[in-house]
Amino acid sequence: MQIAMKPDATPLVIRDEAMEFQRALASVVIGQDAAIRMMTIAVLARGHVLLEGDVGVGKTTLLRAVARALGGPYQRIEGTIDLMPGDMLYSAFVGEDGRPRMEPGPLLARGEDLAVFFFNEINRARPQVHSLLLRLMAERSTTAFQREFAFPHLQVFADRNKVERDETFELPAAARDRFFMEIPVEAPDDRGLRRALAFDTRYHDADTLIGEIQPGILPYRDLNRRAETIQAHVRSSRAVEDYVVSLWDAVRHPARHGLALPGVDMERLVDGGVSPRGVSALVRAARVHAFLEGRDALVPEDVRAVFPCVMGHRIFLAPMYEIRRDTIVPALIDALFGQVAAPA
Repeated sequence: MQIAMKPDATPLVIRDEAMEFQRALASVVIGQDAAIRMMTIAVLARGHVLLEGDVGVGKTTLLRAVARALGGPYQRIEGTIDLMPGDMLYSAFVGEDGRPRMEPGPLLARGEDLAVFFFNEINRARPQVHSLLLRLMAERSTTAFQREFAFPHLQVFADRNKVERDETFELPAAARDRFFMEIPVEAPDDRGLRRALAFDTRYHDADTLIGEIQPGILPYRDLNRRAETIQAHVRSSRAVEDYVVSLWDAVRHPARHGLALPGVDMERLVDGGVSPRGVSALVRAARVHAFLEGRDALVPEDVRAVFPCVMGHRIFLAPMYEIRRDTIVPALIDALFGQVAAPA
C-alpha cells in the first residue's frame, strides 16, 4: 500500500501524529511503554535501532507494528551463521527451464522506496554481513548489479536475543555505534499485564493485532522533513549545552571527574567510544524527547531520559570489565548523573 506524501506539517500536527503512533504500538505490545517511547524518538530522529531482550518478549511484534504504522515497504531477513552478504542483495536459483536465474534479494526486492529493513537475530550473522549492514546504515545506500541503490526513507531495525548473544558473533564497535539507540525489551513486571499476555486470546494472534493498525500514522515519505522540523523547533541554552559536554567529558574520563564504582579501577574502565557522532545522536534524541513533552527548549531531564539508550552501547569497556557490562554501564550512568551537576 502506497502512502501519499503529505504537505509540510506544523509541530502540533507532528506531535499529534506521534502520540497516535505510540498509542497504536501500545495497543499491540502491552507493558512496553518505555521501549515504545524510545522507538518513537528514534523514528522521529531518523535513527537505526537495535532491540535486545529475552526470547518471546515481543521484539519482532513491536518492529512489525512500527513498520505497519509507518506504512512503507518492509523487508525482513533472518540472521543465520551461513548467511552471506550476497544473500541480502540477490537470490540465485535454477528456473523451470533449467537455466540459472537471479532475482533481487530482501534488501532490493522493494526497490529504493524501502522504508523498514528488519534484521532478525543479527548476532547470528557473520562479520562480512555486518560490514554490508554498516554501509547501509551509514549511507542509506548499497551497490549491486553494477549500479548504486539509494534508500532515502530507510530505517534499519535489528534485534538480538539476550540469552544467546555470547554464543554467536558479537557486533563490532563500528556497527554498534551506527545504531542510534539500543533499546531493551523485557517482559512486564505488572501481574495484571502478565495475566493478560497469558490468558487474553487477543494477544495470542499478532497478525490480527498488527492488521488493526492504520497504515501511515507517521507517513514514511514525510519523516525526513518531520525530523528536520522537530530539530529546528527545539532550541538549547548555553547552560544545557555545557551540561552535555560535561557529561561527555566525564564518561570518557570517569576517574578524572571523580566517578567511583565498587571494585572497579576507574582509570582503566573505559577503553573508548562515545564519539562525536554519539553525542550528536544524544542531542537529536533529547530534542525529540522535549518535543514530545510539549517543550520547545531542552532541559536536563530530556538529556537524561534518552542517555542510557543512546549512549550506553557506545561506552566501550576494558576487556576485564566487558563481561560485567550489564551491571557496570547502568551503574556508571547513575554515577555520572550524580556527579555532573545539572543546570537549574
